[in-house]
Amino acid sequence: MNIDIDPKLLEILVCPLTKGLLTYDRAAQELVSERAKLAFPIRNGIPIMLIEEARVIEA
Repeated sequence: MNIDIDPKLLEILVCPLTKGLLTYDRAAQELVSERAKLAFPIRNGIPIMLIEEARVIEA
């Protein structure tokens, strides 16, 4: 089930590691930090912004 994230929330959320911008991957239900090469999961519409919960993005 894909749940959309409030655009206002996306404006204020940043990567906890780099403090950089995140992009929303609706299909994977993740917030992606290209700079940190991490993808943070979204569970039940709630972004899980813990580094230990993030998936490492392979180059």
